[in-house]
Amino acid sequence: MYSETDHRKRKNVISTNRQRALYVATDFITANIAVFLFDIVRFHVLGSMTTGFSGLSAFLSAPILVAEQIILPVIVLLVNALSGYYNKPFRNSYIQDVVVTVGSSFFNMLFIYFALLVNNPTAIRRTSYILLFYLFFLLFFMAIAGRLAVTALTYRKMRRRELSFDVLLTGNNPRGRAAAENIRRNFGRTGYNLVGIAALPGEESGEGVIPFDELPALCSSRKISEIFVVPEKSDAEHMATLLHRLFPLAIPLKITPEALPVLNSSIKLQSIYEEPFVDVSNANISECTRTLKRVADICISATALALLALPMGVIALLVKRDSPGAAIYRQDRIGYRGRRFRICKFRTMRTDAEAQGPQLSSENDPRITSLGRCLRKYRLDELPQFWNVLRGDMSLVGPRPEREYFIRQIMERAPQYTLLHQIRPGITSWGMVKYGYASSVDEMVKRLNFDLIYLANVSMAVDLKILLYTVKTVVKGRGK
Repeated sequence: MYSETDHRKRKNVISTNRQRALYVATDFITANIAVFLFDIVRFHVLGSMTTGFSGLSAFLSAPILVAEQIILPVIVLLVNALSGYYNKPFRNSYIQDVVVTVGSSFFNMLFIYFALLVNNPTAIRRTSYILLFYLFFLLFFMAIAGRLAVTALTYRKMRRRELSFDVLLTGNNPRGRAAAENIRRNFGRTGYNLVGIAALPGEESGEGVIPFDELPALCSSRKISEIFVVPEKSDAEHMATLLHRLFPLAIPLKITPEALPVLNSSIKLQSIYEEPFVDVSNANISECTRTLKRVADICISATALALLALPMGVIALLVKRDSPGAAIYRQDRIGYRGRRFRICKFRTMRTDAEAQGPQLSSENDPRITSLGRCLRKYRLDELPQFWNVLRGDMSLVGPRPEREYFIRQIMERAPQYTLLHQIRPGITSWGMVKYGYASSVDEMVKRLNFDLIYLANVSMAVDLKILLYTVKTVVKGRGK
């Protein structure tokens, strides 16, 4: 059970990439067909007098039409990618295919119409509506036909046991064993291959049951797709502590719905047919929002680093001149799914600021340098964190990352803090906007409530609002 090689892990990654490539290739082919058929419809709807071509073959072979035939399918793929459809290629369902395809086809229709057709020389508005209808119908019909075919092929492979996903179940108790049996029974419809049952902390492992402490080694030796958590009883502190230990495995976690009331967070409800589970490793964010959020992070952080390179260089020189020590201060923080990373900031304190151990800063902290006080007031010390955003350690907007030393203290008072690890930490956050910097663990716990509210309401609109409030705070010098 424990002797799987890296070849198995690479094979699973390759399988995922192949499945994604299959959807992309199918979308590209169907988009080409849709564009070609629409050009035929466009010629017949507009007529030779409007198009300026005497015949269909001459119209289709026109250089502008040939260019459209090459460019438009690529644009369709980009829109599809932004919709998040390719993020989890093995988790697509028939319903998801239809819903996502309707949305992406609508946006593709609007783009193509306003980019290419809005200036068509036709004075009849009804003709434009007809073209829009045909354009949407062809884009949707061709795309959904291809996607449903790929999804149906995937389900058929599951039923034939040609495709499977290794999963673990934690919970050596009657409810856990019943859930395990249900997962085995539904293999043909889910593809879940139950590797084994692991004991939860406090449970006896017994014969054939994996000890909880051996989970990290097992997950690293095999490509475990998901972990199902079935506790015999649920309470807030026990569940939060358990999730805090499982998040660093960076594997999707599903729990039984009985634990929902104690989590106090918006989560994704999923179903394994007769056995429902909920995903607590990912915030309630659509794949489209997740993709757009990451694209925005990359574009804005890259632009900011390019435009602010000179001012940041000047600030670095001023920091070096103001006090001894490095200009950039790096510190270990805990981020997405409990992963450790090194945050970058302009140094605002003396180099011996934590000679006595980790300490939070206060408003009149004597450890802060004279220049550092100014940098904190306008939050200019945060500028190097755009590099963390570009790397993927952080996002522009998200809960502020904390050090493990303080996280342990927060967890003792508010175990639900571990839920913040469902998303990337941010340069700014709703907690920072509404509450500001925290100078004590008690203030961290109070700020946590704002971050939990954000976690349940993540959207591009909310992120934009937080960014605007942050800009206002920076301009008015209301930072600490």
